[in-house]
Amino acid sequence: MEEQHSAEPHSAATLDIDSPEEMQEIGRRLAKLLRPGDLVMLTGELGAGKTTLTRGLGEGLGVRGAVTSPTFVIARVHPSLVGGPALVHVDAYRLGGGLDEMEDLDLDVSLPDSVVVVEWGDGKVEELTDDRLHVLIHRVVGDTDDDRRTVVLRGIGTRWADEDLALS
Repeated sequence: MEEQHSAEPHSAATLDIDSPEEMQEIGRRLAKLLRPGDLVMLTGELGAGKTTLTRGLGEGLGVRGAVTSPTFVIARVHPSLVGGPALVHVDAYRLGGGLDEMEDLDLDVSLPDSVVVVEWGDGKVEELTDDRLHVLIHRVVGDTDDDRRTVVLRGIGTRWADEDLALS
């Protein structure tokens, strides 16, 4: 019971997005809050904008390489070009049992020294840390050509208790 209490959200914000460019900008702004060891969980249906947001994070962190969906490789490491943390971009869709499998991926990076972004990580990566940023992306129901999204940022744990997630 006490363990559940410690994992309750400490800060939250809801943002309305009207275009992929705005989603990428949210990623750039969010990058300013991130530091080594941070875990960002991205939740949203296929095509919601998880990779677009991560592309913005990569730009904001100043990392090398084009940020694309890691679906076929499971994880990609983007080293920093500016002396900051590397971005580890993980697609956990096919990972079965948590991120014990992360160590098996033989990533040439120290996860505590990186920003780790995990798509499809619900129920798989929460045990990594009590502190994480959960980003839920909701598409507008109906017309699939509509670019509008609602992004809910939930900071979980003491790391996020005092962060302003409104990104203003």
